[in-house]
Amino acid sequence: MTSNISDTSNISNTSNISGTLCAADITDAGFQRLLDRLSARASSDYYNPYTTFDWPPSLPADEFWFSPELLSVHGTQYAENLTPAQLRALSRWESVNFYSLNVHGIRELLIEVMHRVHTPGFETPSEFFHHFMGEENEHMWFFATFCLKYGGRIYPSKKLGPAAPAQDPRRENFLVFARILLFEQIVDHYNVHLAADDRLHPTIRQLNRIHHQDESRHIAFGARLVQLLWERLLAAGLDAEDRAAVSRYLADYLSASMASFYNPAAYRDTGIPDGFALRGRLLNHPARRAAHERVLRKSTDFLTRIGIPLAV
Repeated sequence: MTSNISDTSNISNTSNISGTLCAADITDAGFQRLLDRLSARASSDYYNPYTTFDWPPSLPADEFWFSPELLSVHGTQYAENLTPAQLRALSRWESVNFYSLNVHGIRELLIEVMHRVHTPGFETPSEFFHHFMGEENEHMWFFATFCLKYGGRIYPSKKLGPAAPAQDPRRENFLVFARILLFEQIVDHYNVHLAADDRLHPTIRQLNRIHHQDESRHIAFGARLVQLLWERLLAAGLDAEDRAAVSRYLADYLSASMASFYNPAAYRDTGIPDGFALRGRLLNHPARRAAHERVLRKSTDFLTRIGIPLAV
């Protein structure tokens, strides 16, 4: 889902992080008030993840670990062809895949934010960046713990390659924080559903509930920051061709993010043969495309609202 978070190779004129925005570019009184509120909430809501979770030695293999409605085969004939035991097994491995995607995505976003904290142009959000980075580091720890303790593995990242050398720092900054926001919105869609599903083990529900609690702050922060960066980018002079390129890039990012939920390794570990072929068939299935639209609705609505309509 997020393994290509730093790949901007298909956008022309993107930049190295070293050239940042001037401080005035994201200085905004309303943004500062939002940051103050979110920082206060982060402090008051703080928990110690290393003592919060009571990790059981194992999770029941005869229960779902991932909501059936969120499985990559849901709504298709391929789900109907699986036995109840196979569906539960698939839920275990797609659960591990989901948390693995989080581990890799969080690592990439931490790298990007750390490059910008206390740099020219990011003076205003830098204090909140510290809350953000601390919480995301802890999220990466508990997602990795789940994968290793109950799955015995973290599925590897499918990173597409390094970012291309770039030229425009304003566009690079916008794309970085847009990807972070979209990643968090997608993950949060799953967190909310999983936290509320009483068919799942309490540890799984707790993991997703706590992550959602933190991500609600990160999403509020990210939405305002992305909007400000977009407004400044437009004010600097972004022509129609450049706007179309940004739209295509973000649409491709969302499509790639959803495709990462269809992991042939998870099908293999479930015992489903020819996982690559199954992945291709599922990605082209009308029911799955409709499911993707539901997952991405908050993201596409947000982008449309700030003036970046796109088709996914």
